Amino acid sequence: MVIRQTLFRDQVLSDRERKNLAILDVVRKSGPVTRTEISKITKLNIVTVSNYVNNYIDKGLVVEKGFDVSTGGRKPTLVELSAKMGYVIGVDIGPLNMIAIITDLANNVVGKAKRERPKGPMNEVITSSIEMVYEIIEKSKADKNKIKGVGLGISGVIDAIAGTVRDTDPHRGRTTGSYASVKSLVQKEFNIPTFVGNDATVAAFGEKRLGLEQDINDMLYVYSDVGCGIIIKGEIYCGAGGSAGEMQLMVDNAEFPIQEKGPSYLRPWGVDLGITEAAKRVLSKEKADSKMMELAGGDLENLTADIVIEAAKAKDKTAIEIIEDAGINLGVRIAYLINLFNPEVVVIGGGIEQAGELLLGPTRKTVRQLAFEEPANTVKIVPSRLGDSAVALGAAGLVLREIFARI
Repeated sequence: MVIRQTLFRDQVLSDRERKNLAILDVVRKSGPVTRTEISKITKLNIVTVSNYVNNYIDKGLVVEKGFDVSTGGRKPTLVELSAKMGYVIGVDIGPLNMIAIITDLANNVVGKAKRERPKGPMNEVITSSIEMVYEIIEKSKADKNKIKGVGLGISGVIDAIAGTVRDTDPHRGRTTGSYASVKSLVQKEFNIPTFVGNDATVAAFGEKRLGLEQDINDMLYVYSDVGCGIIIKGEIYCGAGGSAGEMQLMVDNAEFPIQEKGPSYLRPWGVDLGITEAAKRVLSKEKADSKMMELAGGDLENLTADIVIEAAKAKDKTAIEIIEDAGINLGVRIAYLINLFNPEVVVIGGGIEQAGELLLGPTRKTVRQLAFEEPANTVKIVPSRLGDSAVALGAAGLVLREIFARI
């Protein structure tokens, strides 16, 4: 089986590949399903559908499973995906944590592993990601011979031409590593195709394919303030070198004093939108009682965004104000993106969506105030439905897409 060596190459699918994806996606979502139902949903003629389905059956990808109720004449045969025929692995190399998920061919999760991201340079992160691939295979007890591919979503600026990924966190030194090494090592060890892409882009595909209830063609996945996945006309958009969707400016450029002249709303606040630092600043000045301090055990160093969110849900006034401010700041960026892309849906992820309406309410209000009325009335701003699994599931789903297209 020939598979492209990138998840995100701008590509024009052949007629056969498009039909493969259309038919197999219906079988995955709706199975057991009849050939006639597949024909109606895909708008492909019944002869074409039957020929393609018979090919899948011959290859073991699809199996026949009983008969549907007859409306006259012979009972139609039901078909469904042979989900356990193979497995794929998705790995999320996020700003704070790393997650690996192994799924069957229907995207059903059969194993999951999670660990903190190493605080060292990118080469340490890549080494740890390889260890996670070994770990998830052992945990799931999946047959290595049935693993069809690995997809990795990496936090950082991707350069697909140079084969590098740059860490955007200034506290870790903005180091650059080679993602070609992780591809080659995994491929050599397990003899399976391995793919790499930006985490927010991968998450956008995961939400589109598995999280959203309706068929969405134009959407954005906003990963806190550190990245944005872009879907245009149903296709992933990554730009010329794979780095499209970065939402922050290089504020540490000494030649441009951004604090004096630059647009402050494009400053990086981090994966928690600066919630933790804002809470520490307020609490270090105000020694008043706070639910945040109680949850942190009286130690500011223990304070996290999750604690601030928990305190806000417990009606702590200061915590609520901090999250509202973060929602307003995020809303400014999203308003600009909505004017630029005119999406149907903006999905908020990266962990901050756990604040719920405390964050989403101010975000939506800011969008209504700043975006043009027409795109603002069209868009829906919703929390991630895949949560912390969005990147890993999206990466696994993109590998499946490659497999299905080339069957």
